[in-house]
Amino acid sequence: MTLSLSSSLTTALDDYVTARDEAVALARRNLSVSELEAAAMTCIADEPGIRPSDLRGHLGVTAAGVTTLVDRLIGRGLLRRELDADDRRVNHIHLEVDLNSEPWAALRRFPREVESAVRAESAEVALAAAEVLTRITERVRARL
Repeated sequence: MTLSLSSSLTTALDDYVTARDEAVALARRNLSVSELEAAAMTCIADEPGIRPSDLRGHLGVTAAGVTTLVDRLIGRGLLRRELDADDRRVNHIHLEVDLNSEPWAALRRFPREVESAVRAESAEVALAAAEVLTRITERVRARL
């Protein structure tokens, strides 16, 4: 049976999301980190020295939740907390592991591989796909 263009695109999008979710879940399982822990570590890698209040905003958790999360990751040796030199009430959070090196690079492998695959396509094809996905996303968001 031949799929319609709409169902082909929907199937492709579903496959992408499933592959991404499976890759990230496997990486998290192998590294023994939860989804929230992985999100925090990625955020901290992107913003070294982030303040807990800013991390809380990115993760959408309570102040107590981010404190517990950071304390747990510090206890596992994955993060460190540094006091602000100018204001001792403020602290900054840093990674103790390198998300660009193995085994931690697995947390970001899927998006990097997608980026590589996109670069392998012609600019025309990549731009057309981006435009279609952007329009579809905008339509769906407008209806939610």
